[in-house]
Amino acid sequence: MSSDPSVDNALAIAARAGDRNALEQLLHAHADRIHAVCRRILGNPDDALDATQEAMIAVARGITRFDGSARISTWIYRVATNAALDELRRRNRRPLPTEAKIASGSSSDATGAVDARLDIDAALASIPEDFRVAVVLRDLCDLDYAEISAVLNVPIGTVRSRIARGRAALEAWFGEPDADAERLSETT
Repeated sequence: MSSDPSVDNALAIAARAGDRNALEQLLHAHADRIHAVCRRILGNPDDALDATQEAMIAVARGITRFDGSARISTWIYRVATNAALDELRRRNRRPLPTEAKIASGSSSDATGAVDARLDIDAALASIPEDFRVAVVLRDLCDLDYAEISAVLNVPIGTVRSRIARGRAALEAWFGEPDADAERLSETT
């Protein structure tokens, strides 16, 4: 992703005016982040690739509708989020095979990193979609609350609530698995 928002904005203005080279540069600069957003929201690499492709097509087709009221990266994240959510809805309409949880054991640093990524993906997949999307946009994309509010078209208070609830759910997922059962048995 381009680190200079002014370069991104210049590319967006040129792409909106029909400059195909600027559009290609803009897509190339954001391709990894688009894919990362889709992968984290969907949790499935194949579905994420489909959603990434759809998002990039949607950016290319819709660049003329970018009005400049937000940063181009925020607009692109909104497009990527929508593509991932559309793919999630399509996926939920088709049957999925059950997958066994992959046991983690780190025989090397690379294996440990892969295991950690799989654990994070599994944890994200376990929380409700609204919370997952907000957490991904905040913690992966590093968007601020106002940008997430614009991407999701919800009030900032709702964004804060979804992020807090999503993080709490992730914390519980990574916490002691029997803690909820213990708390439940203490109250009965």
